[in-house]
Amino acid sequence: MKKATILLLALLTGMANAQTNENSLLWKISGNGLTKPSYLFGTIHITCDASLSDKVKKAMDTTEQLCLELDMDDPNMQNEMISKMMMKDGVTMKSLASTEDFKIVDEFLKAQLGYPAEVLNSFKPFMISAMLYPKMLACEMQSVEAELMKISQAQNEEVIGLESIAEQMEVFDKISYQDQMDELVKTAKSNLKRDTEEMTEMLALYKSENIEAMFDFTAKSENVMTSKYSDVMLSNRNNNWISRIDKIAKSKSTFFGVGAAHLGGEQGVIVLLRKAGFKVEAVN
Repeated sequence: MKKATILLLALLTGMANAQTNENSLLWKISGNGLTKPSYLFGTIHITCDASLSDKVKKAMDTTEQLCLELDMDDPNMQNEMISKMMMKDGVTMKSLASTEDFKIVDEFLKAQLGYPAEVLNSFKPFMISAMLYPKMLACEMQSVEAELMKISQAQNEEVIGLESIAEQMEVFDKISYQDQMDELVKTAKSNLKRDTEEMTEMLALYKSENIEAMFDFTAKSENVMTSKYSDVMLSNRNNNWISRIDKIAKSKSTFFGVGAAHLGGEQGVIVLLRKAGFKVEAVN
């Protein structure tokens, strides 16, 4: 009897892990009072190939609106984002780096972005790092979110956001400005080599649709922005999103598109939605 119980527990654990770890970027959300299913899709913000699979297009056809991390068609988004890009309390990049390191960053930014560090001195260093993302690709940058929006607009459907620009930008005030600057210095000293290698590996994982490997990759990254601050960047936001996803999905069948790293792990959106009572199944 004891052996049978152990075997049953092992089987159940294996089944649970298999469901959680299944390789898929697209997940169907049902149950828990939903009259129509919604879908959850893991995006990647920049890529060489943003083409969408047939299963994603079909899910878009069956839903009534698109919900991304931000309301990407908000006409005020760009201005509001720019207003939140500066560090608080008069902190500058120059105050966070040695004279030698600031000079290295200055030469690097002039070469890569065409701007001296003095012009960007008050910007949050992570914002500058984000400007460098296209430089890490051996191609012209494409966006999965942009492709989703094209479909949504063609279907005359509304685009909404899970969080406000203020909420998303405040994340980078919760991450040490010093750590942000230290990472930018490392990027400059390696002339993007380390960051490009990580980007290449992440794109390969995304193509494999292995969401658990993508989550693990961010947790083990050499870049402390994702590894040290995974709670700020991922799990805290995931937990904030669940009640919002619940409310949105119950009001209208919705296609949710969030960064793929938000899907995996025990504090990932998939597990949290299941804990909230929803049935979440991989679409393959």
